[in-house]
Amino acid sequence: MITELSIRNLAVIEHVHASFGNGFHVLTGETGAGKSMVIDALTLLVGGRGSADLIRHGESKAEIEAMFELAPHHPVWKTLDNLGIEADPSEPLIIRREITNQGKSICRINGQMVNLTMLRDVGEWLVNIHGQHEHQSLLKTERHLDWLDVYDESTIAPLKQAYLKLYDQYLSAKRELSELEQTSRQALQMQDLYKFQLEEIDSARLKIGEDEWLEEEKRKLANAEKLMQAVAESYDALYANGRALDSLGRAIKRLEDIVQFDPGTLRPLLEQVQSAYYQLEDAAYQTRDYRDQIEFNPERLEEIEDRLALIAGLKRKYGSTIEEIIAYAGQIRAQIELMENKDERIAELKHTMEIVRPQLVQAAHKLSEARRSAGDRLAQEIEQQLKDLHMAHTRFYVDLKPTGADGEDSFNRNGCDHAEFLISPNPGEPLRPLAKIASGGELSRIMLALKTIFARIDQVPVLVFDEVDTGVSGRAAQAIAEKLAELAGACQVFAVTHLPQVASMGDEHYSIMKVLKDGRTYTIVERLAREGRIEETARLMGGAEITEATRKHADEMLKQAEQIRSLRRTS
Repeated sequence: MITELSIRNLAVIEHVHASFGNGFHVLTGETGAGKSMVIDALTLLVGGRGSADLIRHGESKAEIEAMFELAPHHPVWKTLDNLGIEADPSEPLIIRREITNQGKSICRINGQMVNLTMLRDVGEWLVNIHGQHEHQSLLKTERHLDWLDVYDESTIAPLKQAYLKLYDQYLSAKRELSELEQTSRQALQMQDLYKFQLEEIDSARLKIGEDEWLEEEKRKLANAEKLMQAVAESYDALYANGRALDSLGRAIKRLEDIVQFDPGTLRPLLEQVQSAYYQLEDAAYQTRDYRDQIEFNPERLEEIEDRLALIAGLKRKYGSTIEEIIAYAGQIRAQIELMENKDERIAELKHTMEIVRPQLVQAAHKLSEARRSAGDRLAQEIEQQLKDLHMAHTRFYVDLKPTGADGEDSFNRNGCDHAEFLISPNPGEPLRPLAKIASGGELSRIMLALKTIFARIDQVPVLVFDEVDTGVSGRAAQAIAEKLAELAGACQVFAVTHLPQVASMGDEHYSIMKVLKDGRTYTIVERLAREGRIEETARLMGGAEITEATRKHADEMLKQAEQIRSLRRTS
């Protein structure tokens, strides 16, 4: 649930901060007071589109922030983990959204910056906002099959899993068969080319890293004369003719003669010169050995150049490195093997499809039967909910049809079914798609019935109803009020309303007011105590002036609502 909500510089709202608890929260106020801005703030918070036009005049940005407390097992924690967002299920979840006057949007979840898509992925698990003219997921036909599957998940999920295993097996065989048949003629033309290429690569007997050490050997052979001259001169300077080492030897002898006169200073110096002597002596021996190994071999140089030219030619054709050439050889070897055994493979795939298809059809039909049964139960439950909402004659139907044309099965990952929710609000009227219901009052009650059933399924903890009671009054209004209060037993419910029946049923009542101060308009949100609720409920009852009789009637309505809530909680 939302425990804290802060809104700054959003349209007429300068700063609003409100705390919320469990249950049913109603928001009321005069037209234009800013109720829609509170809903807009929640919409922005869960990924809705924003623009610079929403920022309060004269300010640089709008800011919305909310704190959510959620159960450790709620699905949003897995979503956060998949998105790489750090979150501790034992701690509140904090979401912040800023919109700048340049139109830029800055989103943060637990202080970590996210993009708008990530915010929507998280937000769809947190808040579901339903307005009279909005098409939420329940109104989207393409989602109806998913809702049906979720409604009876314990029965449908295992059947769907068994179907998907067969479907993937069948589809894999079908795709491979199609590829083999479509590329058969081309494959015959390519087979000779592949064999030539493979023979060319195999005959080269390539070794990984071969080109690198060949280049190194080539450099040595090509520069053998320069190497010999330079190394010989180096050795001569170090050892031959008594040069560097002989001079160091004489220096050591002279230092040894005088070291006893000043051992503290001369002993370290002598040791340093001796160390240099031994190192130079070792270097001289290594230089001599290297000189003796230098090879003048024009035949070997020519052989290396020919080998490198061969490798370069293969690189131009088959890959930029020896590793890529060898990998390409592996690929075409597999293609050749497949071509040579193509007929056998085609026969094998056809046999697999002949075996799997009847099993797939049976699994799909079992899935359809389970869905049809779930659809009947869902229709009965929705009709009962609508009866509670004074729509006793409404018929609800889950229309389950095959996805193929003319009744022919057409398999996809969901089976071979297409589902659509149909409804007939009045006796004698035909069933029509849920999305085409025209009456605002009927649509409000139908959506409320659906929400009541699916609230326990979709696990969205916060439901917001923006004037869903528009177009209803009297007993229907009271029924909607009681249904909203009932729904609040499963999740946190917010409702913007103009009806006293709905307002009186709230566990908490917030009044949204517009005030004028220093020539500027401000919106404030005030949590109403008992007397304030009486006054606001009386205002909602209408009339040019609130009388004592209206206040008394409002008080009675609130008492009656308290009794209804008390009875519902104890039953």
